[in-house]
Amino acid sequence: MPDFTCQTCSTSFSVPQAALDKYPGWKPKFCREHSPKKTASSKRSGSRGAGKRFSAGGGAKRTEENLTLDEVLRKYTDGPTDGLFTDGSSVPNPGPGGWGAVWVRDGEVVEQRYGQAERTTNNRMELTALIEAFKLLPLDAEETVHTDSRLCVDTITKWAPNWKKKGWKKKSGEIKNLELIQELLELYESRPGVELEWIAAHSGNRWNEYADSLATAWMRDSL
Repeated sequence: MPDFTCQTCSTSFSVPQAALDKYPGWKPKFCREHSPKKTASSKRSGSRGAGKRFSAGGGAKRTEENLTLDEVLRKYTDGPTDGLFTDGSSVPNPGPGGWGAVWVRDGEVVEQRYGQAERTTNNRMELTALIEAFKLLPLDAEETVHTDSRLCVDTITKWAPNWKKKGWKKKSGEIKNLELIQELLELYESRPGVELEWIAAHSGNRWNEYADSLATAWMRDSL
């Protein structure tokens, strides 16, 4: 991959050629650690990947409701109002499933996507939702992508970079869903201004509930 020099720390960093090809003339100026989004986020809430938690008053988590989008908007008002929110699931697991992603700014939907698979798993749908969310964003975006899957956050922010350095190998054996992890990591690494953070599932956060509704749309007659 092509190498660049960070204007802040002067260290060398790389960006996938596929990402550069999508935006001719774009020359990355900062490594991931010193991206403008990273600096601002650290000042607000600590280091990247720590994960923000939003709850609906500290009560017991509710169970899956499978609400329509309109029902979600009428029922829930809490949580962050900016960023991208994703969700994915399969019923049963493994079994048929779906994924959803919504981009929100100031509490208004910018864009949304959703889909389904006849035979899949929860983890595959969570990863797919994140991939589609990152694809919505330009390389210079400064946004936060929220997922209620701690596994996905830890995989992309902690483990996958090391697996990549080792030739996509890990001591414990097979890396499940490798092709999806590789695709998501490339999207993540090519957008240094985008944060990936955990958000509590089924805790009344409006846009997480909305993403959940998109992910379960395949189970309903109406969106």
